[in-house]
Amino acid sequence: MKKLTILALSSLAFFSSNTFARDDVGNYSITKAMSSEVAKSKLGTEVSFYFGEQSYGKVLKELGEFKTSKKTNAFNKTDEEACNWVFLSAMIALKDRAIKEGGNAVVNIKSNYKNNLTSSNDTFQCGAGAVMAGVALSGEVVKLKK
Repeated sequence: MKKLTILALSSLAFFSSNTFARDDVGNYSITKAMSSEVAKSKLGTEVSFYFGEQSYGKVLKELGEFKTSKKTNAFNKTDEEACNWVFLSAMIALKDRAIKEGGNAVVNIKSNYKNNLTSSNDTFQCGAGAVMAGVALSGEVVKLKK
């Protein structure tokens, strides 16, 4: 009986750890993530964002390429909810960096989750698990002619 109990507990621990180790990488809508009222209020209008190959105006000054990697609690959230939330955190970091560097835009924004650089005008990559979700972005901070 003791062996059966140990076997049952070992199996339970093994299978539950695999469940929590989930790291599903998915693509999520940039437009949807940035259209929430929270995103609009946090990002404001001081800095413009251009993803992938989106066109933008004349660059007056290039201020450097910057990366950000953010994680958030995904517990009791859908993957999309957690990914949109952590995407907003990454965007706030890019916005803050642009302001710090004297820029008014971040261009050529790409996903860089687990160092897998992907470019899209419409989607960002996010890794979501049972407990955590993460987004990594890179972009070029510039001063655009208004």
